[in-house]
Amino acid sequence: MGSNRTIVWFRRDLRIEDNPALVAAAKEGSVLPVYIWCPKEEGQFYPGRVSRWWLKQSLAHLDQSLKSLGARLVLIKTHCTITALLECIKAIQATKVVFNHLYDPVSLVRDHSIKEKLVEQGISVQSYNGDLLYEPWEVYNDSGRAFTTFNAFWKKCLHMQMDVVSLVPPWQLVPAEGKVVQCSLEELGLENESEKPSNALLGRAWSPGWRNADKALTEFMEQHLLHYSEKRLKVGGDSTSLLSPYLHFGELSVRKVFQVTRMKQILWTNEGNRVGEESVNLFLRAIGLREYSRYMCFNFPFTHERALLGHLKFFPWNPDPDNFKTWRQGRTGYPLVDAGMRELWATGWIHNRIRIIVSSFAVKMLLLPWKWGMKYFWDALLDADLESDILGWQYISGGLPDGHELERLDNPEILGAKFDPEGEYVRQWLPELARMPTEWIHHPWDAPLTVLRAAGVELGQNYPKPIIDIDLAGEKLTEAIFKMWESQAAEKAVGNEPRNEVVVDSVENLYTPKVVFLGKAPCATISANDQKVPALQDSNNEPPTRKRPKHILEERQNKDNSQNHNKDTGMSSIDQDICSTADSSSCKKQCASTSSYSFSVPQQCSSSSNLKWPWQDQIDVEQSSSKDGAM
Repeated sequence: MGSNRTIVWFRRDLRIEDNPALVAAAKEGSVLPVYIWCPKEEGQFYPGRVSRWWLKQSLAHLDQSLKSLGARLVLIKTHCTITALLECIKAIQATKVVFNHLYDPVSLVRDHSIKEKLVEQGISVQSYNGDLLYEPWEVYNDSGRAFTTFNAFWKKCLHMQMDVVSLVPPWQLVPAEGKVVQCSLEELGLENESEKPSNALLGRAWSPGWRNADKALTEFMEQHLLHYSEKRLKVGGDSTSLLSPYLHFGELSVRKVFQVTRMKQILWTNEGNRVGEESVNLFLRAIGLREYSRYMCFNFPFTHERALLGHLKFFPWNPDPDNFKTWRQGRTGYPLVDAGMRELWATGWIHNRIRIIVSSFAVKMLLLPWKWGMKYFWDALLDADLESDILGWQYISGGLPDGHELERLDNPEILGAKFDPEGEYVRQWLPELARMPTEWIHHPWDAPLTVLRAAGVELGQNYPKPIIDIDLAGEKLTEAIFKMWESQAAEKAVGNEPRNEVVVDSVENLYTPKVVFLGKAPCATISANDQKVPALQDSNNEPPTRKRPKHILEERQNKDNSQNHNKDTGMSSIDQDICSTADSSSCKKQCASTSSYSFSVPQQCSSSSNLKWPWQDQIDVEQSSSKDGAM
């Protein structure tokens, strides 16, 4: 053991097992484990109530684990992270700071700035991969460019060499000497008094902490993974792994999850267990999507502010606060959507399938800005994860090359019959529909009056009528798409379109940045796996331009004479389980589309930490006036 005094800066890596930063520090000398809470730097992405509850429990669990090894977790609340770190360095005469990487846009900018400032002070800084199977800068196509579709990215990952290493926790920690000004867990302010009654209910369903994460993983692998492919299509119950909160807070190593899953894959393949093989492949794909979310945020750090495909900046969203409030409260009149939003409000959790359905409803049926939905998920979800939220909402809104087609409109009635065929999920979260027959549970507006009366349902009274008709929603979506293409064409015609806005007619021709890395810091950051920072480099060639496909112009000219636009929308490569449909009880309507895509590559990630969302004040008032999660 060396004589270094090292600060271990914990963030979203709240575990002892397989923690590369902690292991490295323990080998070199004495350590000071630190968690710094800086609400000011969180900006618009300040964690929601349920996420902060989990963080509080996880920190308490980590502190007990560190205490058993010989060192306590130092908690600090500050207005500036770098100031807090410098004070810790001075207090213990630290020679080194170590931490594990984060990949969201906010953390990328902050971490790079902090590293530069520490290096200027002569402090050695070293960072590690504690969150991913592969670093984002390790995975590129044959041309050295970033992937923009998941299937190509994940195929490359599965064929890459991976170090099958799960780091053993240090058996002892030597605490660094020195007096550091710290605060108690309560003084961090992660939970106020008004939130405690509601949060107490969370403790009945969840057990935060890295040891509990290990138990949850073992239970899933032994009891639920085998039938994962069958159960995952049914909303509610134990149909998912429930590991996402543990992974978000770093209580569970993704390397460990991947390794034990691959062991099951080998076992079931040798046994010829087809069901098990299918389940493993689907679960590994879910792990891959989490990897891809970090990959996208690293290579395209603007995606929390605008879509990857640039034509969406012309889309005429309908920023209606009343519709947004109706959607949040689960009062849209579409039972499956309402059940999902009420479960989210009450528990901070919803099935991934429901997340897709409610988000698709928001952006396609109500034309609400996808960034509103992304921010609300961040505020409300127990496993709120910025990178995954960005990927999910861009995927649903048509912002990704392999996401949902922009013209795709999913019918909640049909989806309800598919994923909640008996109506059990709807009845659980919509007690006003508890007595509705299964035949009508997902479309009560079509039920005979006698059925409604027998079930005690009064549409427009104790349960709302549909906020919008599915056919009208399809027409509005079609009109919005035409306006989008017209606006883009008009801006391009007057020469206002940015030079780096590229229009192409296929994903293969999509321009992607070739990533180069900023130069080395003037002080030792000696690890080959140290944090890289992308610098996006423009192409020297003139961007290609293409005319609008002829069928789009023809359909626009005939729009007033015909309301039926026929198109084979196909299936998304990421989500192949939800049928692409705009069917209703009266007719089928398809929206016009085009295969022309574009996206812009920024020179740097813009800052929006002071952004105040238009509906945020309204939510704050609603939440402060409600108790125990009641709506």
